[in-house]
Amino acid sequence: MKIGLVAEPWWVNLAVLVPVAVYFYCRRSAIRITAKQLVVVGVFATAFGLVEACVVVYLRAATGLLPGYPGTLSDVARLAPQTQLLGELPRSLVSLEVMREAATMVMLVSTALLVPASGKNRVLVFLWAFAIWDIVYYAGLWATIRWPQSVRDMDVLFLIPEPWLAPVWFPVLVSALTLVAILLTRTTAAKA
Repeated sequence: MKIGLVAEPWWVNLAVLVPVAVYFYCRRSAIRITAKQLVVVGVFATAFGLVEACVVVYLRAATGLLPGYPGTLSDVARLAPQTQLLGELPRSLVSLEVMREAATMVMLVSTALLVPASGKNRVLVFLWAFAIWDIVYYAGLWATIRWPQSVRDMDVLFLIPEPWLAPVWFPVLVSALTLVAILLTRTTAAKA
């Protein structure tokens, strides 16, 4: 059985190590993140994930990449694959998309910095928010425009520093495993 790379560029595949690193780095030391903090950050990340999904729908509609617009949002399922959409966007909108992605990271980091705790706890809060945001983003796209049609659909994950491409299942799996790792280390640390 041949195992190949899932994502491009090659180093994006290393994201699968994030939940493993979280688990082994944090399982023995005290984590000072309360359940309330995780819930509040989770609510923010959920709302933000939905906003991001809406922005993508608006971007497609504004550029004429939403077939049938102003028809039903589910018409987008007949679009070209996500990876081809990047070539369809005007350069100016690609620049705006890069700025939006950078602003997203700044917002998620800012949320983590609000936690009065150590650097490690702030990293965990950032990863918690990022993982929830990522999963809700895809759920929001599916709920509004029925994309992705399959978790095997390719997506442009980020544009910074260059386009990251992967099937949808890859970032969703990494995000879900990161949430599990944080919950397990929080529970393990609480028992210690």
